[in-house]
Amino acid sequence: MRTVVSSLTEDEELTEILKSYSSNKVTTTKYSFLSFIPKNLFEQLHRVANIYFIFLAALNFVPVVNAFQPEISIIPILLVLTVTAVKDLWEDYRRHKSDKFINGLLSCGLFYHRKQQTYVDQRWQDVHVGDFVRLSCNEIIPADMLLLYSSDPHGVCYIETANLDGETNLKQRQVVRDLPQQVCENFHSRIECESPNNDLSRFRGYMEYPSKARVGLHNDNLLLRSCTIRNTETVIGIVVYAGHETKAMKNNSGPRYKRSKLERRLNVDVLWSVVLLVIMCLTAAIGHGLWLRNLKEASFLIPDTTSPALSGFYLFWTMIIVLQVLIPISLYVSIEIVKLCQIFFIQNDVDFYNEYMDSRIQCRALNITEDLGQIQYVFSDKTGTLTENKMVFRRCTIAGVEYPHEENGEKSKVHFSTQHNIFHQGSVSLHTLTGHSEGEEPPSPTLPQQSAFSSPLEKDIVPDPFLVQKLNSLSSPLFLLKDASMELTYIVDFFMALAICNTVVVSSPNQPRHVVSNITSPVCTGQSFSRKLRTGDSEMSRLSTGEHGSWKGEENKMLHLTLGACSGLGNSNGAQGPPGEPGADELIYEAESPDEAALVHAARAYRCTLQGRSLESLLVELPGMGSLAVRLLHILPFDSTRKRMSVVVRHPLTNQVVVYTKGADSVIMDLAESPKGAEQSDGRQGHIREQTQKHLDNYAREGLRTLCVAKKVLEEEEYEIWLKRHAFAETSIENREELLLESAQRLETNLTLLGATGIVDRLQEEVPETIEALQRAGVKVWVLTGDKQETAINIACACKLLRSTDQLLTANCGSKEACKALLLELRAEVERGEAAEGTSGFTLVVDGRTLDFALQEDLKGDFLELSRRCRAVVCCRSTPLQKSHVVKLVRDQLRVMTLAIGDGANDVSMIQVADVGIGISGQEGMQAVMSSDFAISRFKHLRKLLLVHGHWCYTRLANMILYFFYKNVMYVNLLFWYQFFCGFSGSVMTNSWVLIFFNLLFTSAPPLLYGILDKDVSADTLIKLPELYKSGQNSKAYLPSTFWLTMLDALYQSLVCFFIPYFANAGSDADMLTFGSPINASALLTILLHQVIESCTLTWLHVLVLVGSALFYFSFTLVFSVVCVTCSPPTNPLGVDKLQMSQPLFYGVCALTTVLALLPRYIHQQ
Repeated sequence: MRTVVSSLTEDEELTEILKSYSSNKVTTTKYSFLSFIPKNLFEQLHRVANIYFIFLAALNFVPVVNAFQPEISIIPILLVLTVTAVKDLWEDYRRHKSDKFINGLLSCGLFYHRKQQTYVDQRWQDVHVGDFVRLSCNEIIPADMLLLYSSDPHGVCYIETANLDGETNLKQRQVVRDLPQQVCENFHSRIECESPNNDLSRFRGYMEYPSKARVGLHNDNLLLRSCTIRNTETVIGIVVYAGHETKAMKNNSGPRYKRSKLERRLNVDVLWSVVLLVIMCLTAAIGHGLWLRNLKEASFLIPDTTSPALSGFYLFWTMIIVLQVLIPISLYVSIEIVKLCQIFFIQNDVDFYNEYMDSRIQCRALNITEDLGQIQYVFSDKTGTLTENKMVFRRCTIAGVEYPHEENGEKSKVHFSTQHNIFHQGSVSLHTLTGHSEGEEPPSPTLPQQSAFSSPLEKDIVPDPFLVQKLNSLSSPLFLLKDASMELTYIVDFFMALAICNTVVVSSPNQPRHVVSNITSPVCTGQSFSRKLRTGDSEMSRLSTGEHGSWKGEENKMLHLTLGACSGLGNSNGAQGPPGEPGADELIYEAESPDEAALVHAARAYRCTLQGRSLESLLVELPGMGSLAVRLLHILPFDSTRKRMSVVVRHPLTNQVVVYTKGADSVIMDLAESPKGAEQSDGRQGHIREQTQKHLDNYAREGLRTLCVAKKVLEEEEYEIWLKRHAFAETSIENREELLLESAQRLETNLTLLGATGIVDRLQEEVPETIEALQRAGVKVWVLTGDKQETAINIACACKLLRSTDQLLTANCGSKEACKALLLELRAEVERGEAAEGTSGFTLVVDGRTLDFALQEDLKGDFLELSRRCRAVVCCRSTPLQKSHVVKLVRDQLRVMTLAIGDGANDVSMIQVADVGIGISGQEGMQAVMSSDFAISRFKHLRKLLLVHGHWCYTRLANMILYFFYKNVMYVNLLFWYQFFCGFSGSVMTNSWVLIFFNLLFTSAPPLLYGILDKDVSADTLIKLPELYKSGQNSKAYLPSTFWLTMLDALYQSLVCFFIPYFANAGSDADMLTFGSPINASALLTILLHQVIESCTLTWLHVLVLVGSALFYFSFTLVFSVVCVTCSPPTNPLGVDKLQMSQPLFYGVCALTTVLALLPRYIHQQ
């Protein structure tokens, strides 16, 4: 727990406590001026390869084993460490600039100054825990602070969390309950709250007043750093978390680092290279010992008492130094450079740019680009990932009668066919988070740019004519008919629930926030309507025990009713204009979810309009009634456990306490039981439940998202009893969330079912084409969704995951034993289908309950065996935890490369578990993006990301790594062959400068260009032929067999490059360096031209680098042989290369050697 008091306190002990907390200065840099060299060196020493080369450099300083000048041996490792350090320094400098900007932000009148007794300007970095902070509208919150004051008379503050989680809708925060009116200098309360953590949705603690009274603190009292104050003139708070202890910084984990599959393969081959190095050095050591033992008083030997065995031991270490380049020291640095360039190309691909959202792809994991080319399983969320997550009210059923809204359905089809790419202006940008489209007017400075989930299609709803006529009959004499009155009561309650059962914030262009003030008497209403509703309510319980009845007989009568004087779908609040029509008084709804926005807009289409909201009241307009003030008693917010939300209100006409509930149909239908017991199951409520369930099933088959609406009328005594328990839960400090959940569940029982809604969520553009391309590429696609089974199947058909020729397998079980039997039965059916000819494939559909059984230890084997034989799998009604368990199960048990993609907070767990996690920036905020390795704006971008960039990244890196091994092994073998002709003495036929620089400088640039720019197949071809992606899945570019074939090729080329110059100089008086000169030149030309043969792309840049590398080598050796006399003692290279390059034999030997060395490779490639 953390104790927070006012920073103005004079208590020294409390002051020391405040000083122990983190300041608001943020430092994301890794190094300081003094710590950079030691800390960066320490980090680089975590790489075993760097330690290995430092050890060799130090070993070369030991006289008895040194191979050449000690100073030269440290050049390679120094160069590698320096390049890496410069890269790290540049990245850290960028972080430093960002920190300096944020810490230096100046807020006017931010900090309360004790001496001046007023608020003064203050920089963010100077804010501390316990300080009082005053903010105005549109200012960004500098630290996590507890809300103590709001200019709103109801103690409410609105914030926009776009900078934190990407959500553009407004969130409501409240002043601490029962807080006495007190100025800052008289604030003597003590705050006890939880320690800093990264949970954005939870805050626990209590405030103890000087009177020792305690009040609980929760998330609604906390203003988070980086959020923006909206629609509130002034707020004052006390800082409880600052700097790195704020929840925003706790969630800022920075770039993600993972080990790619290719890197794991590389580490294995590095170990094989070490084994090969040890074998070569042992061979040389043994050979040297035997050679010395067989020599008898050789005149050229310096007398030495060292035994042959000890000399062989010394030579082993000497050969380790000589052959050190067998381990590619520059490979790791080259891989990092290539990956950074690959990320640059991915991020700057214009095909990934979304102009409507002003966003592009974001690469958050810097070292797994090649994994994009090896994906075998894709696990996708549905809503917001495959679909738009733009909910449009499509149809509804009320009291068992369905209203198809056919005109609205046709309108939505036309809209999606013509504007399928349109995004609303307020969509979240990955980079700006608040960007607006070009050519548009900047948003109002007092409002967020655009209300969330308010595209024209979502707002413009065409009412169903039958339902319009029924609502228009409110003032008709037929309203008093028993059935008509009863049905209209259901209809009014249904739309009342849609309008008020939410947390929507209401505003307009001319008024930042619509609040409920003193409301005059409703227009054209009175006791008659109140009496009618009371009659309806009394009829409801009486009729529920009677006969079914049918309202269809009254429908035709109602269609011919004329509008009454104040019936009014036609003239309710005419100044406001039709829904969706822009105007000065147009209402703007800030909803927390697209479902919520769609339902509020639907209610408004029927003139059941939510016009304003305050902490305790709602202003609602009803048709024929005018504006009514509804007293808001409680809001029981939605949670994933209950899968529903409720509001408790005092009905404006009946004065009864009414609970309106909306939620998942699977939950509400179970709670919608007849209040009087089972003997009434044949009554009207039973009939409504039966008809509603049929309509729900039809909606699901059409792919609509379904939601049920219900109500409950509470007796005053019943409400008082519940209120006492609920008040205790609200004020509890310990287990507050659990108690509130229990309280909500206690209230939401024996509900009266009013009806249900069907909301359409259209597929994103090119989703079917993307899924089809992935399946052709050999990628298995699984959809993990929380939707109903019928809805999931419908979407699977629409996106071509489920083909018409597929056999559909469904798994719905009520027990573990039934699940086991069904899995075995389905597996046998699949095996029979595979044995039969003409079977196209199987698609498995599993519900959440069955998935729970299937993921248990003794059943997961059967589940995996069945699912891997299916072409696709759909898991419906799945929870976030189940999603992550499925991904982990497939990844670990099948040992395959997995990718998870989603857009919401419920997808975070599976995104983090998968080998590659991809977040989609959409309507659900940025939680998925912040947890992902890559972030895109549309599902269709996955096709090019995997099939093109993934393929290129994998093949480029794989080929570059193999090329590095090839050139190092090829050159090291030249040194090894020479040992057979020098008594295994560790001597080399070249000077030490060329030996060190050969792989480090002369041949390092071409493979870098190879790894960055090479294209084995064009982008268009990869898109047209997704089957080409399978080569990456099977790791064809980098198999163990490929590695050893490359080693054999290097062995052959080294033999040719060594022995042709050897035979060309046989019998001559050529010295060691003269012999080595054509060997080095031939090896260089062979290595460079080998890459030309292997490359699929050859541009002027490739030619420039290749020719430049060759010229660099020849220029260096020529200058070295002309000016250097004692650069490589004890040998003297003066004039050697100059003389060689003047002789035709040198060029003839180089040409012949190069041709013969590359001939097998060239023939193989052809």
